Amino acid sequence: MKVNFGRILLQTARQFSDKKALVNVEKNRSYTFMELHLLANKICNMMRDRFGLKSGDVYGNLLENDNNSLFNVWVTKSEPSGLWFNYRDSFDEHMYQIDYVNPKLIFVENEILEKENYYNAFRERGMEIVCMEKPRQELPGVQYFWDLIETASDAEVEVEYDIDEHITLYRFTGGTTGRGKCAAYSLRNFLAGANHIYGFEENIFTKDVKHLHITPLSHASSLFVLPIHFKGGTQYTINLPNLEHFSEAVQFHQITSTFVVPTILYHLVDLGLEEKYDLSSLNTVFYGASPMSPSKLEILHEKFGNIFIQAYGATEAWPMAVVLGKADHIVTNEKDKKRLSSTGKVLPTVEIRIVDDNGKDMPVGEPGEIWIRGANVIKGYHKDIEETRANFTENGFWKSGDIAYFDESGYVFIVDRKKDMIITGGFNVYAIEVENALNSHHAVQQSVVIGIPHEQWGESVHAEVILKESMTITEEELINFTKDKIGRYKVPKSIKFVNELPLSTVGKVLRRKVRDKYWKEKARKIN
Repeated sequence: MKVNFGRILLQTARQFSDKKALVNVEKNRSYTFMELHLLANKICNMMRDRFGLKSGDVYGNLLENDNNSLFNVWVTKSEPSGLWFNYRDSFDEHMYQIDYVNPKLIFVENEILEKENYYNAFRERGMEIVCMEKPRQELPGVQYFWDLIETASDAEVEVEYDIDEHITLYRFTGGTTGRGKCAAYSLRNFLAGANHIYGFEENIFTKDVKHLHITPLSHASSLFVLPIHFKGGTQYTINLPNLEHFSEAVQFHQITSTFVVPTILYHLVDLGLEEKYDLSSLNTVFYGASPMSPSKLEILHEKFGNIFIQAYGATEAWPMAVVLGKADHIVTNEKDKKRLSSTGKVLPTVEIRIVDDNGKDMPVGEPGEIWIRGANVIKGYHKDIEETRANFTENGFWKSGDIAYFDESGYVFIVDRKKDMIITGGFNVYAIEVENALNSHHAVQQSVVIGIPHEQWGESVHAEVILKESMTITEEELINFTKDKIGRYKVPKSIKFVNELPLSTVGKVLRRKVRDKYWKEKARKIN
Protein backbone atom coordinates (compact mmCIF):
# COMPACT_ATOMS: atom_id res chain seq x y z
CA MET A 1 0.00 0.00 0.00
CA LYS A 2 1.26 3.47 -0.92
CA VAL A 3 1.22 6.29 1.62
CA ASN A 4 1.97 10.01 1.63
CA PHE A 5 3.17 10.50 5.20
CA GLY A 6 3.71 14.21 4.61
CA ARG A 7 -0.02 14.59 3.96
CA ILE A 8 -0.81 12.78 7.22
CA LEU A 9 1.49 15.12 9.14
CA LEU A 10 0.01 18.16 7.37
CA GLN A 11 -3.48 17.10 8.45
CA THR A 12 -2.30 16.98 12.07
CA ALA A 13 -0.54 20.35 11.73
CA ARG A 14 -3.73 21.95 10.46
CA GLN A 15 -5.80 20.53 13.32
CA PHE A 16 -3.48 21.93 16.00
CA SER A 17 -1.90 24.72 13.95
CA ASP A 18 -1.01 27.33 16.59
CA LYS A 19 -0.71 24.95 19.53
CA LYS A 20 2.78 24.35 20.92
CA ALA A 21 4.16 21.07 19.55
CA LEU A 22 7.82 21.05 20.57
CA VAL A 23 9.97 22.82 23.17
CA ASN A 24 13.76 22.41 23.26
CA VAL A 25 14.53 23.29 26.87
CA GLU A 26 18.30 23.75 26.63
CA LYS A 27 18.18 25.54 23.27
CA ASN A 28 15.33 27.75 24.54
CA ARG A 29 13.26 27.43 21.37
CA SER A 30 9.76 26.23 20.62
CA TYR A 31 7.59 25.44 17.61
CA THR A 32 3.88 25.29 16.98
CA PHE A 33 2.49 22.34 15.06
CA MET A 34 2.50 24.27 11.79
CA GLU A 35 5.95 25.77 12.38
CA LEU A 36 7.38 22.32 13.06
CA HIS A 37 5.71 20.89 9.97
CA LEU A 38 7.14 23.62 7.75
CA LEU A 39 10.61 23.27 9.30
CA ALA A 40 10.52 19.53 8.55
CA ASN A 41 9.53 20.37 4.95
CA LYS A 42 12.59 22.61 4.69
CA ILE A 43 14.87 19.85 6.01
CA CYS A 44 13.45 17.32 3.53
CA ASN A 45 13.65 19.70 0.58
CA MET A 46 17.18 20.80 1.57
CA MET A 47 18.41 17.20 1.61
CA ARG A 48 16.91 16.63 -1.84
CA ASP A 49 17.73 19.93 -3.55
CA ARG A 50 21.08 20.79 -1.94
CA PHE A 51 22.58 17.33 -1.47
CA GLY A 52 20.70 15.25 -4.06
CA LEU A 53 19.48 12.60 -1.62
CA LYS A 54 16.89 10.28 -3.08
CA SER A 55 15.26 6.93 -2.32
CA GLY A 56 17.94 4.44 -1.28
CA ASP A 57 20.27 7.12 0.07
CA VAL A 58 20.95 7.52 3.79
CA TYR A 59 21.55 10.52 6.07
CA GLY A 60 22.81 10.20 9.65
CA ASN A 61 21.88 12.06 12.83
CA LEU A 62 24.69 12.20 15.39
CA LEU A 63 22.77 14.59 17.62
CA GLU A 64 21.62 15.36 21.14
CA ASN A 65 17.89 15.40 21.92
CA ASP A 66 17.20 19.10 21.29
CA ASN A 67 18.57 19.02 17.76
CA ASN A 68 17.48 15.46 17.01
CA SER A 69 13.88 16.43 17.78
CA LEU A 70 13.85 18.69 14.70
CA PHE A 71 14.29 15.59 12.51
CA ASN A 72 12.98 12.54 14.31
CA VAL A 73 9.88 11.04 12.66
CA TRP A 74 8.88 14.24 10.85
CA VAL A 75 11.60 13.79 8.21
CA THR A 76 10.52 10.25 7.37
CA LYS A 77 8.03 11.82 4.96
CA SER A 78 10.95 12.21 2.51
CA GLU A 79 12.60 9.57 0.31
CA PRO A 80 16.01 9.08 2.00
CA SER A 81 16.42 6.76 4.98
CA GLY A 82 17.70 7.98 8.35
CA LEU A 83 20.43 6.45 10.50
CA TRP A 84 20.03 7.24 14.19
CA PHE A 85 23.13 7.03 16.37
CA ASN A 86 23.35 6.84 20.14
CA TYR A 87 25.17 10.11 20.68
CA ARG A 88 27.31 8.83 23.56
CA ASP A 89 28.52 5.68 21.86
CA SER A 90 32.24 5.45 21.19
CA PHE A 91 34.02 6.72 18.07
CA ASP A 92 34.73 3.13 17.00
CA GLU A 93 31.06 2.19 17.35
CA HIS A 94 29.94 5.24 15.36
CA MET A 95 32.41 4.42 12.58
CA TYR A 96 31.32 0.79 12.52
CA GLN A 97 27.72 1.88 11.99
CA ILE A 98 28.66 4.47 9.36
CA ASP A 99 30.70 1.92 7.39
CA TYR A 100 27.85 -0.59 7.65
CA VAL A 101 25.11 1.72 6.30
CA ASN A 102 27.16 4.29 4.31
CA PRO A 103 25.27 7.56 4.82
CA LYS A 104 26.08 10.29 2.29
CA LEU A 105 25.21 13.15 4.65
CA ILE A 106 25.59 13.54 8.41
CA PHE A 107 24.18 16.11 10.84
CA VAL A 108 26.41 16.67 13.86
CA GLU A 109 26.86 18.74 17.00
CA ASN A 110 29.73 21.24 17.31
CA GLU A 111 31.56 19.14 19.87
CA ILE A 112 31.64 16.21 17.45
CA LEU A 113 32.95 18.39 14.65
CA GLU A 114 35.73 19.73 16.87
CA LYS A 115 37.09 16.24 17.48
CA GLU A 116 39.73 15.81 14.82
CA ASN A 117 39.26 12.05 14.53
CA TYR A 118 35.56 12.49 13.67
CA TYR A 119 36.08 15.26 11.13
CA ASN A 120 38.88 13.39 9.37
CA ALA A 121 36.88 10.15 9.37
CA PHE A 122 33.86 11.88 7.80
CA ARG A 123 36.03 13.46 5.11
CA GLU A 124 37.86 10.21 4.34
CA ARG A 125 34.47 8.59 3.69
CA GLY A 126 33.40 11.41 1.36
CA MET A 127 30.46 12.41 3.56
CA GLU A 128 28.79 15.81 3.45
CA ILE A 129 28.78 17.38 6.95
CA VAL A 130 26.16 19.73 8.38
CA CYS A 131 26.82 21.31 11.77
CA MET A 132 23.77 22.27 13.84
CA GLU A 133 25.55 25.20 15.52
CA LYS A 134 27.69 27.88 13.87
CA PRO A 135 31.13 26.28 13.44
CA ARG A 136 33.84 28.10 15.39
CA GLN A 137 36.19 27.73 12.42
CA GLU A 138 35.74 27.21 8.71
CA LEU A 139 36.35 23.63 7.69
CA PRO A 140 36.22 22.23 4.13
CA GLY A 141 33.09 20.18 3.51
CA VAL A 142 31.17 21.59 6.49
CA GLN A 143 27.97 23.63 6.19
CA TYR A 144 25.84 25.37 8.82
CA PHE A 145 22.35 23.95 9.30
CA TRP A 146 20.48 27.22 9.79
CA ASP A 147 22.09 28.83 6.73
CA LEU A 148 20.83 25.92 4.67
CA ILE A 149 17.35 26.13 6.22
CA GLU A 150 17.09 29.84 5.48
CA THR A 151 17.25 29.23 1.74
CA ALA A 152 15.32 25.94 1.65
CA SER A 153 11.74 25.65 0.40
CA ASP A 154 8.95 24.87 2.86
CA ALA A 155 6.72 23.43 0.13
CA GLU A 156 5.00 20.12 0.78
CA VAL A 157 7.32 17.20 0.06
CA GLU A 158 4.68 15.14 -1.81
CA VAL A 159 6.48 11.81 -1.64
CA GLU A 160 4.66 8.49 -1.82
CA TYR A 161 6.23 5.18 -0.91
CA ASP A 162 5.20 1.67 0.12
CA ILE A 163 4.21 1.62 3.79
CA ASP A 164 5.76 -1.83 4.31
CA GLU A 165 8.70 -1.95 1.90
CA HIS A 166 10.27 1.50 2.05
CA ILE A 167 12.96 1.76 4.76
CA THR A 168 12.45 4.97 6.71
CA LEU A 169 15.08 4.37 9.36
CA TYR A 170 18.10 2.30 10.34
CA ARG A 171 18.92 1.86 14.02
CA PHE A 172 21.34 -0.49 15.73
CA THR A 173 20.36 -2.74 18.61
CA GLY A 174 21.73 -1.88 22.03
CA GLY A 175 24.46 -4.48 22.05
CA THR A 176 24.14 -5.36 25.74
CA THR A 177 25.09 -8.95 24.88
CA GLY A 178 27.32 -8.34 21.84
CA ARG A 179 27.86 -6.11 18.76
CA GLY A 180 24.66 -4.31 17.79
CA LYS A 181 22.69 -5.48 14.74
CA CYS A 182 21.16 -3.07 12.23
CA ALA A 183 17.36 -2.93 12.40
CA ALA A 184 15.49 -1.60 9.37
CA TYR A 185 12.10 0.09 9.92
CA SER A 186 9.15 0.70 7.65
CA LEU A 187 6.54 3.38 8.24
CA ARG A 188 4.15 0.58 9.25
CA ASN A 189 6.45 -0.16 12.20
CA PHE A 190 6.33 3.50 13.28
CA LEU A 191 2.56 3.87 13.00
CA ALA A 192 2.05 0.65 14.96
CA GLY A 193 3.57 2.39 17.96
CA ALA A 194 0.81 4.97 18.06
CA ASN A 195 -1.95 2.45 17.38
CA HIS A 196 -0.74 0.11 20.11
CA ILE A 197 -0.75 2.88 22.71
CA TYR A 198 -4.21 4.03 21.61
CA GLY A 199 -5.44 0.45 21.87
CA PHE A 200 -4.38 0.11 25.50
CA GLU A 201 -7.29 0.03 27.96
CA GLU A 202 -6.09 3.12 29.83
CA ASN A 203 -6.35 6.50 28.10
CA ILE A 204 -2.67 7.40 28.36
CA PHE A 205 -2.36 10.57 26.26
CA THR A 206 -4.65 13.57 25.68
CA LYS A 207 -4.15 16.95 23.99
CA ASP A 208 -3.04 18.36 27.36
CA VAL A 209 -0.03 16.07 27.79
CA LYS A 210 3.37 17.71 28.34
CA HIS A 211 5.92 14.95 27.81
CA LEU A 212 9.59 15.41 28.70
CA HIS A 213 12.17 13.37 26.75
CA ILE A 214 15.14 12.80 29.06
CA THR A 215 16.37 9.53 27.56
CA PRO A 216 17.78 9.62 24.00
CA LEU A 217 15.33 10.23 21.17
CA SER A 218 17.58 7.94 19.15
CA HIS A 219 16.45 5.14 21.44
CA ALA A 220 13.18 4.16 23.16
CA SER A 221 12.01 7.70 23.93
CA SER A 222 11.01 8.13 20.28
CA LEU A 223 8.23 5.60 20.71
CA PHE A 224 6.15 8.34 22.36
CA VAL A 225 6.64 10.98 19.66
CA LEU A 226 3.89 10.03 17.20
CA PRO A 227 1.15 9.04 19.70
CA ILE A 228 1.62 12.34 21.53
CA HIS A 229 1.83 14.35 18.31
CA PHE A 230 -1.32 12.89 16.77
CA LYS A 231 -3.21 13.67 20.01
CA GLY A 232 -2.09 17.31 19.93
CA GLY A 233 0.21 17.10 22.96
CA THR A 234 3.44 19.03 23.57
CA GLN A 235 6.90 17.43 23.64
CA TYR A 236 9.83 18.80 25.62
CA THR A 237 13.45 17.76 25.21
CA ILE A 238 16.59 18.04 27.31
CA ASN A 239 20.05 16.83 26.37
CA LEU A 240 21.74 16.00 29.65
CA PRO A 241 20.37 13.13 31.77
CA ASN A 242 21.04 15.23 34.88
CA LEU A 243 18.40 14.72 37.58
CA GLU A 244 18.61 18.25 38.97
CA HIS A 245 18.11 19.57 35.43
CA PHE A 246 15.26 17.10 34.89
CA SER A 247 13.54 18.13 38.13
CA GLU A 248 13.89 21.82 37.30
CA ALA A 249 12.30 21.25 33.89
CA VAL A 250 9.38 19.29 35.38
CA GLN A 251 8.72 22.03 37.93
CA PHE A 252 9.10 25.00 35.56
CA HIS A 253 7.17 23.57 32.60
CA GLN A 254 4.64 21.61 34.66
CA ILE A 255 5.56 18.39 32.86
CA THR A 256 2.86 15.71 33.06
CA SER A 257 4.59 12.72 31.46
CA THR A 258 8.05 11.24 30.94
CA PHE A 259 9.91 8.02 30.18
CA VAL A 260 12.89 6.84 32.22
CA VAL A 261 14.99 3.78 32.89
CA PRO A 262 14.71 2.37 36.44
CA THR A 263 18.17 3.60 37.48
CA ILE A 264 17.02 7.21 37.01
CA LEU A 265 14.08 6.66 39.36
CA TYR A 266 16.34 4.99 41.94
CA HIS A 267 18.70 7.96 41.94
CA LEU A 268 15.84 10.47 42.01
CA VAL A 269 14.66 9.06 45.33
CA ASP A 270 18.16 8.48 46.72
CA LEU A 271 18.91 12.19 46.16
CA GLY A 272 15.59 13.26 47.69
CA LEU A 273 14.77 15.46 44.69
CA GLU A 274 11.04 14.83 45.05
CA GLU A 275 11.27 16.87 48.27
CA LYS A 276 13.48 19.63 46.82
CA TYR A 277 11.36 20.22 43.70
CA ASP A 278 7.64 20.31 42.99
CA LEU A 279 7.15 17.25 40.79
CA SER A 280 3.43 17.00 41.50
CA SER A 281 2.46 17.81 37.89
CA LEU A 282 3.71 14.35 36.83
CA ASN A 283 0.75 12.05 36.34
CA THR A 284 2.36 9.44 34.05
CA VAL A 285 5.86 8.01 34.32
CA PHE A 286 6.79 5.26 31.89
CA TYR A 287 9.68 3.03 32.76
CA GLY A 288 11.36 0.32 30.75
CA ALA A 289 14.56 -0.71 28.91
CA SER A 290 15.54 -2.82 31.94
CA PRO A 291 13.54 -4.52 34.71
CA MET A 292 12.40 -2.67 37.83
CA SER A 293 13.00 -4.12 41.27
CA PRO A 294 9.53 -4.76 42.81
CA SER A 295 10.69 -3.56 46.24
CA LYS A 296 11.98 -0.29 44.76
CA LEU A 297 8.75 0.10 42.81
CA GLU A 298 6.72 -0.07 46.01
CA ILE A 299 8.81 2.77 47.48
CA LEU A 300 8.36 4.89 44.34
CA HIS A 301 4.63 4.25 44.39
CA GLU A 302 4.45 5.46 47.99
CA LYS A 303 6.35 8.66 47.16
CA PHE A 304 4.76 9.60 43.83
CA GLY A 305 1.41 7.87 43.83
CA ASN A 306 -0.22 5.76 41.15
CA ILE A 307 1.52 7.29 38.12
CA PHE A 308 3.72 4.46 36.82
CA ILE A 309 3.41 2.44 33.61
CA GLN A 310 5.87 -0.25 32.57
CA ALA A 311 6.59 -0.65 28.86
CA TYR A 312 8.19 -3.73 27.34
CA GLY A 313 9.46 -3.73 23.80
CA ALA A 314 12.71 -4.00 21.88
CA THR A 315 14.58 -2.57 18.93
CA GLU A 316 13.16 -5.38 16.80
CA ALA A 317 9.63 -5.17 18.26
CA TRP A 318 9.48 -1.43 18.53
CA PRO A 319 8.13 0.33 20.39
CA MET A 320 5.93 -1.63 22.84
CA ALA A 321 4.39 -5.09 22.97
CA VAL A 322 3.48 -5.50 26.65
CA VAL A 323 2.31 -2.88 29.18
CA LEU A 324 1.76 -2.90 32.94
CA GLY A 325 -0.72 -0.05 33.44
CA LYS A 326 -1.39 2.26 36.35
CA ALA A 327 -4.24 0.12 37.62
CA ASP A 328 -1.92 -2.87 37.69
CA HIS A 329 0.42 -1.00 40.05
CA ILE A 330 -2.16 -0.72 42.82
CA VAL A 331 -1.31 -3.17 45.62
CA THR A 332 -3.97 -4.29 48.09
CA ASN A 333 -2.98 -7.93 48.66
CA GLU A 334 -0.23 -10.47 48.01
CA LYS A 335 -1.54 -11.28 44.53
CA ASP A 336 -1.28 -7.61 43.59
CA LYS A 337 2.24 -7.50 45.00
CA LYS A 338 3.31 -10.42 42.83
CA ARG A 339 1.83 -8.70 39.78
CA LEU A 340 4.34 -5.85 40.24
CA SER A 341 7.09 -8.25 39.19
CA SER A 342 5.34 -8.84 35.85
CA THR A 343 5.86 -6.72 32.76
CA GLY A 344 2.12 -6.49 32.07
CA LYS A 345 -0.39 -7.66 29.49
CA VAL A 346 0.00 -7.99 25.74
CA LEU A 347 -1.22 -4.98 23.78
CA PRO A 348 -4.10 -5.36 21.31
CA THR A 349 -3.07 -6.59 17.81
CA VAL A 350 0.27 -7.93 19.10
CA GLU A 351 0.84 -11.70 19.16
CA ILE A 352 3.09 -13.25 21.79
CA ARG A 353 4.03 -16.89 22.13
CA ILE A 354 6.00 -18.47 24.98
CA VAL A 355 7.83 -21.43 23.46
CA ASP A 356 10.40 -24.12 24.27
CA ASP A 357 13.61 -24.73 22.31
CA ASN A 358 11.61 -26.57 19.63
CA GLY A 359 9.11 -23.73 19.11
CA LYS A 360 6.33 -25.52 21.00
CA ASP A 361 3.97 -23.36 23.09
CA MET A 362 4.49 -23.68 26.83
CA PRO A 363 1.54 -24.09 29.21
CA VAL A 364 0.51 -21.32 31.62
CA GLY A 365 3.10 -20.91 34.38
CA GLU A 366 5.91 -22.63 32.47
CA PRO A 367 8.82 -20.46 31.26
CA GLY A 368 9.97 -20.32 27.67
CA GLU A 369 11.27 -17.83 25.13
CA ILE A 370 9.08 -14.87 24.10
CA TRP A 371 8.28 -14.74 20.39
CA ILE A 372 6.56 -11.58 19.10
CA ARG A 373 4.66 -10.85 15.89
CA GLY A 374 2.79 -7.72 14.86
CA ALA A 375 2.91 -4.55 12.78
CA ASN A 376 5.59 -3.22 15.13
CA VAL A 377 8.02 -6.07 14.36
CA ILE A 378 10.70 -5.41 11.75
CA LYS A 379 11.24 -7.88 8.91
CA GLY A 380 14.90 -8.46 9.72
CA TYR A 381 18.38 -7.02 9.99
CA HIS A 382 19.91 -4.91 7.24
CA LYS A 383 22.52 -6.81 5.20
CA ASP A 384 22.55 -9.76 7.61
CA ILE A 385 20.67 -12.76 6.24
CA GLU A 386 22.25 -15.17 8.73
CA GLU A 387 21.19 -13.20 11.83
CA THR A 388 17.75 -12.60 10.34
CA ARG A 389 17.24 -16.33 9.83
CA ALA A 390 18.49 -17.03 13.35
CA ASN A 391 16.27 -14.45 15.05
CA PHE A 392 13.08 -14.40 12.95
CA THR A 393 10.76 -17.23 11.97
CA GLU A 394 9.58 -17.65 8.39
CA ASN A 395 6.06 -16.60 9.40
CA GLY A 396 7.16 -13.32 11.00
CA PHE A 397 7.80 -13.96 14.70
CA TRP A 398 10.85 -12.32 16.28
CA LYS A 399 12.66 -14.50 18.83
CA SER A 400 13.31 -12.12 21.69
CA GLY A 401 15.81 -14.14 23.71
CA ASP A 402 13.81 -13.23 26.83
CA ILE A 403 12.60 -16.05 29.07
CA ALA A 404 9.09 -15.54 30.47
CA TYR A 405 5.81 -17.20 31.35
CA PHE A 406 2.12 -16.32 31.20
CA ASP A 407 0.06 -16.49 34.37
CA GLU A 408 -3.61 -17.51 34.35
CA SER A 409 -4.70 -13.86 33.94
CA GLY A 410 -2.55 -13.23 30.87
CA TYR A 411 0.23 -11.29 32.60
CA VAL A 412 3.74 -11.79 31.26
CA PHE A 413 6.45 -12.47 33.83
CA ILE A 414 9.94 -12.07 32.40
CA VAL A 415 12.38 -14.33 34.17
CA ASP A 416 15.60 -13.43 32.38
CA ARG A 417 17.50 -13.00 29.18
CA LYS A 418 18.16 -16.40 27.63
CA LYS A 419 21.86 -15.60 27.44
CA ASP A 420 21.89 -14.44 31.07
CA MET A 421 20.64 -17.72 32.50
CA ILE A 422 23.10 -19.20 34.98
CA ILE A 423 23.41 -22.98 35.11
CA THR A 424 24.99 -24.06 38.37
CA GLY A 425 25.24 -27.70 39.31
CA GLY A 426 22.50 -28.55 36.80
CA PHE A 427 20.07 -25.94 38.16
CA ASN A 428 18.82 -22.97 36.13
CA VAL A 429 19.19 -19.65 37.98
CA TYR A 430 17.63 -16.50 36.52
CA ALA A 431 19.72 -13.41 37.24
CA ILE A 432 16.75 -11.06 37.58
CA GLU A 433 15.25 -13.09 40.42
CA VAL A 434 18.51 -12.90 42.38
CA GLU A 435 18.91 -9.18 41.63
CA ASN A 436 15.38 -8.50 42.90
CA ALA A 437 16.26 -10.26 46.16
CA LEU A 438 19.46 -8.24 46.57
CA ASN A 439 17.79 -4.95 45.63
CA SER A 440 15.12 -5.43 48.28
CA HIS A 441 17.73 -4.78 50.99
CA HIS A 442 17.52 -1.18 52.20
CA ALA A 443 21.28 -0.66 51.81
CA VAL A 444 21.43 -1.75 48.14
CA GLN A 445 21.07 0.79 45.36
CA GLN A 446 21.68 -1.53 42.40
CA SER A 447 23.05 -4.95 41.61
CA VAL A 448 23.99 -7.17 38.69
CA VAL A 449 24.16 -10.96 38.88
CA ILE A 450 26.19 -13.20 36.58
CA GLY A 451 27.54 -16.72 36.46
CA ILE A 452 31.28 -17.05 36.94
CA PRO A 453 33.47 -20.10 36.25
CA HIS A 454 33.42 -22.85 38.86
CA GLU A 455 35.38 -26.07 38.49
CA GLN A 456 32.77 -28.26 40.17
CA TRP A 457 29.42 -26.62 39.31
CA GLY A 458 30.32 -25.16 35.92
CA GLU A 459 29.13 -21.75 37.09
CA SER A 460 28.54 -20.16 40.47
CA VAL A 461 26.23 -17.23 41.19
CA HIS A 462 28.15 -13.99 41.66
CA ALA A 463 26.90 -10.45 42.28
CA GLU A 464 28.38 -6.99 41.94
CA VAL A 465 26.57 -4.50 44.16
CA ILE A 466 26.42 -0.72 44.55
CA LEU A 467 25.46 0.38 48.06
CA LYS A 468 23.56 3.55 48.84
CA GLU A 469 25.61 6.48 50.04
CA SER A 470 26.73 6.15 53.69
CA MET A 471 25.28 2.60 53.88
CA THR A 472 27.38 -0.40 54.89
CA ILE A 473 26.83 -4.15 54.90
CA THR A 474 29.18 -7.10 54.72
CA GLU A 475 29.24 -9.73 52.01
CA GLU A 476 28.19 -12.38 54.52
CA GLU A 477 25.27 -10.29 55.81
CA LEU A 478 23.92 -9.66 52.33
CA ILE A 479 24.28 -13.31 51.33
CA ASN A 480 22.40 -14.37 54.46
CA PHE A 481 19.71 -11.80 53.69
CA THR A 482 19.03 -13.34 50.28
CA LYS A 483 18.73 -16.83 51.78
CA ASP A 484 15.36 -15.81 53.18
CA LYS A 485 14.20 -14.53 49.78
CA ILE A 486 15.13 -17.19 47.23
CA GLY A 487 16.12 -20.85 46.99
CA ARG A 488 19.52 -21.73 48.43
CA TYR A 489 21.00 -22.77 45.09
CA LYS A 490 20.16 -19.30 43.73
CA VAL A 491 21.89 -17.39 46.54
CA PRO A 492 25.11 -15.61 45.46
CA LYS A 493 28.19 -17.54 46.46
CA SER A 494 30.23 -14.34 46.21
CA ILE A 495 29.52 -10.60 46.23
CA LYS A 496 31.79 -7.75 45.18
CA PHE A 497 30.94 -4.20 46.28
CA VAL A 498 31.63 -1.63 43.53
CA ASN A 499 31.18 2.12 43.07
CA GLU A 500 29.69 1.83 39.61
CA LEU A 501 28.50 -0.63 37.00
CA PRO A 502 29.11 -0.38 33.25
CA LEU A 503 26.07 1.18 31.60
CA SER A 504 24.96 1.58 28.00
CA THR A 505 24.17 5.06 26.69
CA VAL A 506 20.55 4.58 27.72
CA GLY A 507 21.22 3.35 31.25
CA LYS A 508 21.10 -0.42 30.84
CA VAL A 509 23.65 -2.40 32.83
CA LEU A 510 26.05 -3.99 30.35
CA ARG A 511 25.98 -7.44 31.89
CA ARG A 512 28.39 -8.79 29.28
CA LYS A 513 31.09 -6.32 30.42
CA VAL A 514 30.74 -7.49 34.00
CA ARG A 515 30.74 -11.10 32.86
CA ASP A 516 33.72 -10.73 30.53
CA LYS A 517 36.04 -9.94 33.45
CA TYR A 518 35.52 -13.44 34.77
CA TRP A 519 35.27 -15.39 31.51
CA LYS A 520 38.39 -14.24 29.70
CA GLU A 521 40.00 -17.16 27.88
CA LYS A 522 37.19 -19.47 29.00
CA ALA A 523 34.34 -20.88 26.90
CA ARG A 524 30.92 -20.55 28.49
CA LYS A 525 28.99 -23.79 28.54
CA ILE A 526 25.49 -22.28 28.47
CA ASN A 527 23.42 -20.55 25.78
